[in-house]
Amino acid sequence: MQKDFVRKHGGPAPRYTSYPTAPHFHAGIDGETYARWLRGLKPGQTLSLYIHIPWCDRLCWFCGCNTKQTLRYDPLKTYLSALENEMETISGLVDPKCRVTALHLGGGSPTMLRPDDMVALNQMLRSRFSFDANAEISVEMDPNDLTAEKYDALAEIGMTRASIGVQDFDEKVQKAINREQTFEQTRDVVEQVRARGVRSVNCDVLYGLPHQTRQSVDQTIKQVLSLAPDRIALFGYAHVPWMKTHQKMIDEAALPDLTERFAQMNRAASTLTSSGYTAIGIDHFALPGDSLAIAAASGSMRRNFQGYTSDTADALIGMGASSIGQLPQGYVQNQPSTGEYQRQVNLGQLPVVRGFELSEEDRIRARIIELLMCDFAFSFATIRHEFGGAAESILDEAEYLATSDTDGMVEFSGGLFQITPKGQPFVRSVASAFDGYFGTGVARHSLAV
Repeated sequence: MQKDFVRKHGGPAPRYTSYPTAPHFHAGIDGETYARWLRGLKPGQTLSLYIHIPWCDRLCWFCGCNTKQTLRYDPLKTYLSALENEMETISGLVDPKCRVTALHLGGGSPTMLRPDDMVALNQMLRSRFSFDANAEISVEMDPNDLTAEKYDALAEIGMTRASIGVQDFDEKVQKAINREQTFEQTRDVVEQVRARGVRSVNCDVLYGLPHQTRQSVDQTIKQVLSLAPDRIALFGYAHVPWMKTHQKMIDEAALPDLTERFAQMNRAASTLTSSGYTAIGIDHFALPGDSLAIAAASGSMRRNFQGYTSDTADALIGMGASSIGQLPQGYVQNQPSTGEYQRQVNLGQLPVVRGFELSEEDRIRARIIELLMCDFAFSFATIRHEFGGAAESILDEAEYLATSDTDGMVEFSGGLFQITPKGQPFVRSVASAFDGYFGTGVARHSLAV
C-alpha cells in the first residue's frame, strides 16, 4: 500500500544543502583555517556572497532560520557596522582579481533595513569586492516591511531577483504560524519590483503546516500562479522544535501526518506542472525560460545552502552571524550569537566557530549526493573522470544498492545509477545511503517528504 511505502521511505533525512551536513561541522575549523583557505583563492576565481541579517520585526513560528525579533532599529545599525568590519577583514585576504558573480541577502528579514542603509551596505560590498557587471543580486523580502522608498533602494542596488515568502494564504493557517499576510500585499510586492525592472520573482510556499489540507494548499498555489512568478519553491515544513524552540508555539495536533503531507505535495506539484512550470529537483518549479530551468536542463544546476541554484561560483563566502561559507577546501560557519559575532569582527577577527575540511572520500560522496539531489542520477563514467580510482569502492556501494533494492526506488544500467520516478520524491532518503556520517552523532532531521 502507498501509505506503507511513504512511511518506510519518508522518514527523517537531511536536506543535503551540503555534505557533510551542518550537524557534523566541528570546532576544529577556526578563523586561522578560514584565513588560509581564503588566501588560497586564485585570481579570476568567482565568488558568491551571502549576507545574513538575523532580525525580523515579528517571529514566524514555522521559521527554521537563525533570527530573532526586534522592534528597535538600533541593533541593526550596530550590526551593519560590524558587518563592514568583517567585509574589510575578508576582502584583505581574498585576491582582488576574484570576481563576484552573485550576492544574496537573507535572514531574517533583509527588507527591515532602511533604504539608506540598504544602499550603504551595497556600497560597502562594492568598494571591497570586484563585482561582475551582470552579477545576480537576490533579496529575501517580507511584504510587511516594504515601502516605496525601500523598493527604490532595492532597485538602486541592482536587485535582479526578488524572493517573496508566501507560505500559505489561508487565514487559519497564517494565524497558527504567526504569519499574517494578505494576497493583496503579496501581489503589490510583485507589481512593485517588476515595475522597477526586476527580471525574476520567486515565491516560497509551504505544505505540512498546521490546519493545511491538500485543498487549501492547492488554493494557495492557484493564487500564487495568478502572480505568474518565474520560480516557485514548494517546501515541506520542517518541524524541528528541539532545534528551534519557537516552533513549540505550533500545535502539533494540527499538523498533517506523513501521508497527508505527501498528498499535499503531490497535488501542488501536479497543479504547477499542468500550469507550464518545469519540476526541478525535489521542491522547485520554474518557467522554462528561467535560468534555473535552463541550468537543470543543461546539467549545470548546483545545490548549496540557498537550495537549488544556477550559481556556479568557485566559493560561497558567508558574512554575518551564523552564516555558512563553502570553499574548495570545505565549510565554515560564523558565530551565531550576534553579540559575540560583533565583538570578534570589531577586533578584526574571523568569527568562525566550526566547520569541516573535506577528505577525498567526502568530495566523492558530496558529488554523488549533489547529482542525485539535482538530477536524480549519476554516471559512473562522470565520477571516475572526476575522481579516478578513489571512487571505486563507493561506486561498488551504488551498484549493490541498486541490485538489492526491492522497492523499485533505484535502477542501474549502462553505467548509470538512476532514481526511478517512484523513488524521486524520496531522493533525500536515497542520498542518505551514500552519507558516511548519517546516523552518527546526535543529529536529528526533518521528514524526507
